[in-house]
Amino acid sequence: MTARRSGPRPRASGTGAPGYRATLERLFARRRFGLRPGLEVERALLGALGDPQLAYPSVHVTGSKGKGSVATMTAAILSGHGVRTGLFTSPHLASYRERARLDGRAISAAEVVDGLARVEEAAATLLRQGAIDREPTFFEVTTAMAFDWFAREHAGAAVVEVGIGGRLDATNVLASKVGVITTVELEHTELLGPTVEAIATEKAGIFHRGMRGILGELPAEAAAAASRVADREGVPLWMLGRDVHARRTELGPDGQLVDVSVPGLSLEGVHVPLLGGFQVGNTALAVAASARYLDAVGATVDPEAVRRALARVEIRGRLERVARDPELLYDVAHTPGSARAVAVGVAEIAPLADASASAIVFGCLAGKDVGGILDALAPIAKTLVVVPVRSERALAVGELRAAAAGRFPRVVVAPDAATGVRLARAATGKDGLTLVVGSDYLVGELLRGTAEADEPDLSDPGHGPPPGRP
Repeated sequence: MTARRSGPRPRASGTGAPGYRATLERLFARRRFGLRPGLEVERALLGALGDPQLAYPSVHVTGSKGKGSVATMTAAILSGHGVRTGLFTSPHLASYRERARLDGRAISAAEVVDGLARVEEAAATLLRQGAIDREPTFFEVTTAMAFDWFAREHAGAAVVEVGIGGRLDATNVLASKVGVITTVELEHTELLGPTVEAIATEKAGIFHRGMRGILGELPAEAAAAASRVADREGVPLWMLGRDVHARRTELGPDGQLVDVSVPGLSLEGVHVPLLGGFQVGNTALAVAASARYLDAVGATVDPEAVRRALARVEIRGRLERVARDPELLYDVAHTPGSARAVAVGVAEIAPLADASASAIVFGCLAGKDVGGILDALAPIAKTLVVVPVRSERALAVGELRAAAAGRFPRVVVAPDAATGVRLARAATGKDGLTLVVGSDYLVGELLRGTAEADEPDLSDPGHGPPPGRP
């Protein structure tokens, strides 16, 4: 197939561009507009920018967990096939620039300043004309900026992770060839509905006529609900475990070997430099999404390109090994299901680890199933260090400590994440390990370095209530 790599010139990628911090502070102030499900404002913004999201075909990925990993691996595979590929994910960990990437390169600070100025000017014009009746939210502006940047940089494809849900998410405006639902759990029930069927129906809102669909490991009732939407839209489905298969054949200190098969393609012994059994299914979904996309655009999968791309993939904060002897691992799990997957992964990585010599650093946002998360993590360690999360939606440390009572024999309170890690490491014996887990914002705070000095506070923007609502 023809690669699309013409046009853009290299730019500095640091955060020292003039006006970068001021631009992000202005953007982060849009948190006060909350979360506004619906597509009208996003469509108007993109229309004012020339509908950049229609300049390239896309892969759209949603799910309760795993969607960031699947999106990242899919983008790597498409880039490995010579397609200039944009990747849009959220939230970020250390830097806002992580949200938009092109062939693995994060958007530069200068491009953020320029791109957000373009979107802000479009929003101001639309408001003056009465074409929109409110200010765009943080996520709407960020989405428009990323889609516009991909088009101006001549992307040949984009892989886009949904923010929340699917049907009314700001990203649901794409010219998508493939839609993926990775998993479905009870989450954001106030927005998506009280049952897994309702949530699956909302997530399946990314399916549109002319697309191809892929379902991961979903509860039976959720799979049935998503399938009904796909049938209504005429979207043919591949399902993990039926059409798409994967199994791990070897686990090593630096990753795993995976056998993957999808209709028309079988790969054995693919090296994936990621830890955790949950990444086996994610790898299969990424290969399936790439194969369906390439077929949809008239291209052929190159097995060796798939192997090379997956062998180089990096995903921060997903059972990420930060240190050894004893192990220090970071993970952004924040639901009971993802915590259970992490617990299994930790047991695989360090099968001889002594729970009495191990410690967990934990913090999370309000509204999470803290009891369920801690129940899943309790077998790993006897010591729990609870820390505040830098977010206006953080669950108070006192509530974390109360939830831990009776679940962990030793509960320690630390004033911040860095201190929490130091205390946990001091409590970790030579036969134990330390796990930092519970929130993207907890892990992100620890991953930030001097290169991110110009980044504003990492508190979660755009997921609070809109003005006038509690």
